[in-house]
Amino acid sequence: MTRLPASLMDPEAITRTLLPFGASRGLPREAYDSADVLRWELKHLFDEAWVCVGRADELAEPGCQRAIRAGGEGLLLVRDGCGAVRGFSNVCRHRAHELVQIGECARGSQIRCPYHGWAYDLTGKHRGGRDHAHEDLVPLRVELWRGFVFANVSGVAEPLADWLGALDELAADHQLDRMVIAATHTYELAANWKLVIENYHECYHCPQIHPQLCRVSPPSSGQNFDRPGAWVGGPMELMPHAETMALDGRSRGCMLPGLSAEQTRRVYYYGLCPNLLLSLHPDYVLTHRIEPVGPDRTRIECQWLFPPETLALPDFSPAYAVDFWDVTNKQDWHAIESVQRGILSRGYIPGTFTPRERAVYEFVTRVARAYERGGWTRPTPDPAPRPGSRPLPAAHA
Repeated sequence: MTRLPASLMDPEAITRTLLPFGASRGLPREAYDSADVLRWELKHLFDEAWVCVGRADELAEPGCQRAIRAGGEGLLLVRDGCGAVRGFSNVCRHRAHELVQIGECARGSQIRCPYHGWAYDLTGKHRGGRDHAHEDLVPLRVELWRGFVFANVSGVAEPLADWLGALDELAADHQLDRMVIAATHTYELAANWKLVIENYHECYHCPQIHPQLCRVSPPSSGQNFDRPGAWVGGPMELMPHAETMALDGRSRGCMLPGLSAEQTRRVYYYGLCPNLLLSLHPDYVLTHRIEPVGPDRTRIECQWLFPPETLALPDFSPAYAVDFWDVTNKQDWHAIESVQRGILSRGYIPGTFTPRERAVYEFVTRVARAYERGGWTRPTPDPAPRPGSRPLPAAHA
């Protein structure tokens, strides 16, 4: 592992972030505005980790191809003839042209480079007239978890099951593998990617800027679980009158089968390092997939997932969930971008965290520890849940 060079960030500033909760301070300015720090993060916090690159049902059938950026690498996802999802470096072996433009999709019985027409079958083998095995596509490590596709482009990450840790068990009752995408929005935020996650991990700000949210969920109701895995998070309660997170608190869908009475009265918010925010509601799931674009620019793909029985309801619309988070997240957007501008001010000095920002502390100390050690590490788990306010996804219409 290669630690963040001292020339990019003062090691003493990292040490201050790693002090015990209550004494520690936030990350220094360079963590949010340095292009060199971002390049280091893309290599060590994204390329060497398990990055969520979408849902498997976005590759609906054999021959579907989707190009996406995973950290610093262009990745081509393909559903092969046997139905398996494969990942390849999105580079033709001839002259390095992108096989599919990033963000675009293709479909066919083969992968064809648009530059000179070199072709590959859906397993990545070159379709030449002679032995071209040395010119097959470069495979990248891809695994599925409950309908999500994860990629580790460097090939050095620990097994995905270890990366997820207890999150697999905690998310099991929501049956994520059977959920279907009902709405997708892609947004760009003028802020560093870490600020999006920091905002997600606290509701201390909710009484000030989220009146709609506070009507359906008590902002101080959250817990932060401390269990194994590369994630931070826990539940928030719903108000007695609320069925789900909606402007009027009413659900227009079906409650997810198999949830306990307690689970139907909670929303669970988990941030899986480095780029997936997973919000489990009693009747739907909201995800944010985060892609750093620049030190002060982040792209977020937001998706609303529902069970098939909800989508089959007459005249069903996901608008009740989409509209709620659109209002709430526009409020977040404004706040996060203001924080980014404030960090660039000469008056910025990293602040301390209040008792209601424990989850933010957990996230930024993982980042600081990664700077110090050269990659993500996880602290020894404490089985007792910790009180603290919970996250809000950041999105913007």
